[in-house]
Amino acid sequence: MNALIDTHCHLDAGEFDRDRDAAFARARAAGVATQVVPAVTRANFADVAATCERYPGCLPAWGLHPIYIPVHRDDHLAALRAQIAAWRPVAVGEIGLDLFVPELDFATQEKFYLEQLKIARDYDLPVLLHCRRANDQILKHLRRIPVRGGIAHAFNGSDQQAEAFIKLGFKLGFGGAFTWERASNLRRLARELPLEAIVLETDSPDIPPRWVGKGRNEPAELARIAGALAELRGLSVEEVAKATTANALDVLQLPPLSKGEENPPPEHSR
Repeated sequence: MNALIDTHCHLDAGEFDRDRDAAFARARAAGVATQVVPAVTRANFADVAATCERYPGCLPAWGLHPIYIPVHRDDHLAALRAQIAAWRPVAVGEIGLDLFVPELDFATQEKFYLEQLKIARDYDLPVLLHCRRANDQILKHLRRIPVRGGIAHAFNGSDQQAEAFIKLGFKLGFGGAFTWERASNLRRLARELPLEAIVLETDSPDIPPRWVGKGRNEPAELARIAGALAELRGLSVEEVAKATTANALDVLQLPPLSKGEENPPPEHSR
């Protein structure tokens, strides 16, 4: 099978502290050649950097997540610029808006989102967007402050919103959520949207697929997620892996995978 790219994975999270080396090895053995590791707060930059320095194929994205609005400060935006200048990431992220958590101040979310779009524009970088129940608001500001595309992470919107993201140069992230039978609209989107618009992600340790249940998600599950998408679309898993990897390489402006990365050696040989 073609190598896979997990376009959204928090391998630095505390949930992996007890077995991070093993989780990474399982991902490589499952064919996951690349993992994009997004930052979520200023304090989190160091953990993401350490993770990406330690594990081959882990690539950083720097950003300030809307869920953590209570801890963000204005000077963290300057720190974000400095971090990007010091270590150019694959994207600015995870950034965006969240209308699911009612206690998050929306005006403050908007301020940090807009400022980070400007940073992405200034550095000519794509963005990783957190869009939970906020697709229209996200899109409104993208039209005002255009950036070099990116990924609408954990996309779960309408056909019209999907089309709008695609027209703006975005790919749509699909992971464990669509594997649940009750997610009827999401499964329909995963089945019907153009394959060239889809990238795969786990959002590890969150959004576990159906077979994990309420347990911890991890990047190795991307192989089964690719298989679930292939089954849903009536394609081979090789077709899905080849297409979604090409989509990720394109939107994140990454070079083609080397031969060794395309076929990672099995876990026991490491």
